Amino acid sequence: MASEGTGVSELAARYSTALFDLADENKALDQVAGDLTTLKQLLAESADLRRLVRSPVISRADQGRAMAALLDQVAASDLTKRFIGLVAANRRLFALAGMIDGFLAELARRRGEATAQVTAASPLTDAQVEAVTEALRRAVGNKVAVNVTVDPELIGGMIVRYGSRMIDASVRTKLNKLQLAMKASGGQV
Repeated sequence: MASEGTGVSELAARYSTALFDLADENKALDQVAGDLTTLKQLLAESADLRRLVRSPVISRADQGRAMAALLDQVAASDLTKRFIGLVAANRRLFALAGMIDGFLAELARRRGEATAQVTAASPLTDAQVEAVTEALRRAVGNKVAVNVTVDPELIGGMIVRYGSRMIDASVRTKLNKLQLAMKASGGQV
């Protein structure tokens, strides 16, 4: 199982590096980064889209058409559309999230930014993302790129990961701690 995970991350790294180089050559880094950030948010919010990119039963052509329609709807750049089309044609959409993460991490690294992973219970507004980014920038004293994902199972709150640090302010974790405390004290759950 570990080798399978490594294979996916190596595959994602190769594709994300190739896209990064193409975007850099075409002076479209910001545009592609915006497209990928939007796509990442859509993947996080839609279980149907996640099923589409992971399903081995859906044909390449159908996956490609669905992704092309989605990218048209969000007005993605031509480079992003061609890249996602190639990924779909090569039957590699299952590794798309890793490709997006790899691209955004490389962009942040080249710009001297630190990257923080924020997992929220529901989608954050632009103002909320800006507030989290500003708070992290003040805390670390460096430019910070924030990657936001959505996990409804958190119930509320968020988890912030920056380097080796993690701040878990999710309702799910608080409920789990309360449940453990009640069990330890002999209370009923």
